[in-house]
Amino acid sequence: MLLYGVAISVAAYIIPGIKVTNFGYALLVALILTIINLTIKPILQILTLPITLITFGLFLLVINALMVMLVDNLLKDFSVKGFWTAMLFSIISSITYWILDGILGGDK
Repeated sequence: MLLYGVAISVAAYIIPGIKVTNFGYALLVALILTIINLTIKPILQILTLPITLITFGLFLLVINALMVMLVDNLLKDFSVKGFWTAMLFSIISSITYWILDGILGGDK
């Protein structure tokens, strides 16, 4: 969770249009986003399976952006300017998490 909070902070720093007030709030965003990704996202993935297959999985980026926008609506000190910003945020935070996890070792 800590790495994901760092990834969210880095993505918010890099991307204009994303606002996270402080690192503690980035950890809260990481927690809420993780809960949403464990509960709502699988349902959406099943419901949108045909379009995901047609787009060779690229529609999953849309689902990720929608999950970020949902967190934006739930938390007042986290803001995302629009859909494309949410999509870029999702991509950058995922890549940053992947890099940090690779550097720090993760659960090996």
